[in-house]
Amino acid sequence: MTDRPLAIEATALAKSFGSTPAVQHVDLAVPPGTIYGVLGPNGAGKTTTIRVLATLLRPDSGSARVLGHDVVAEADQVRSLISLTGQLASVDEELTGHENLTLLGRLLGLRRSSGARADELLDAFGIADAAGKLVKHYSGGMRRRLDVAASLVVTPQVMFLDEPTTGLDPRSRNQVWDIVRALAAEGTTVLLCTQYLEEADQLARGIAVIDRGRVIAEGTPAQLKSSVGRSVLHVRLLDAGQRPAAAELLERAVGQVVLEADPAGLLVHGSEADRAAVAVAELAAAGIGLAHFSLDQPSLDEVFLTITGRSAGDEADDPSRALQEQPS
Repeated sequence: MTDRPLAIEATALAKSFGSTPAVQHVDLAVPPGTIYGVLGPNGAGKTTTIRVLATLLRPDSGSARVLGHDVVAEADQVRSLISLTGQLASVDEELTGHENLTLLGRLLGLRRSSGARADELLDAFGIADAAGKLVKHYSGGMRRRLDVAASLVVTPQVMFLDEPTTGLDPRSRNQVWDIVRALAAEGTTVLLCTQYLEEADQLARGIAVIDRGRVIAEGTPAQLKSSVGRSVLHVRLLDAGQRPAAAELLERAVGQVVLEADPAGLLVHGSEADRAAVAVAELAAAGIGLAHFSLDQPSLDEVFLTITGRSAGDEADDPSRALQEQPS
């Protein structure tokens, strides 16, 4: 009996635009039926990676397979097994929501059941009341929900989600999360590209942290958090001008200090409770006023900040962005 192939497998994957690399030596191994997160800021190379895996871009070097099929040599087979929800809406604004989903259903071979499937998806995504409205009159959040629904007209074996909850309100976002979990529970493999740390933490069993086209860390959310220490001391100063002095004191008393995006904020990883208490007391004794301090478990955002020196919400230069914004 042969082992079941990986759902997604990439080895030394690379793609450049001109002389500028967008993806550099990316390795991925995603088991079937799991939700796997690719986490990184805008411009890190996430979308380029997805476009290569979905056969929309040809890699310059390396290889990739989806359910055992090579994305270059067996592109047609790969396309028959996957769905892709990109960053930009792919629905037709001159059709109604119901017409969009029904048309896709017929194109995908549902025929008589396409209308029923459209009704089911519109209801599941909370836009049944707008089924008869032209999509050009939908709000941004409604369009995004319809776009994700369009990827599920026929349940794929592998689903690529690129920033799937961008523009959604919290309720709609939670609905999408529930549907993604349900898909994985039924056997669909989901590759989730996101810059939202909470989204990766909530959904993904495994995570690859990508920055400037390279995978810089990989593991479960718990493993990634434990890699930066058991706890994190957060400090927010009353006077941002005192941050250099506070950073020097904390470095001596506790350990390596990371400067947060907030000009008055600092954090220290691996802080034991007693050492953190001493450090806070020393700050007060040095005349450095504190607006707030806390000792917490590390978040994925802090993992990213520690590894890269910047937040996952920051933007990196992405040579493929112009291409990404064009229709495929």
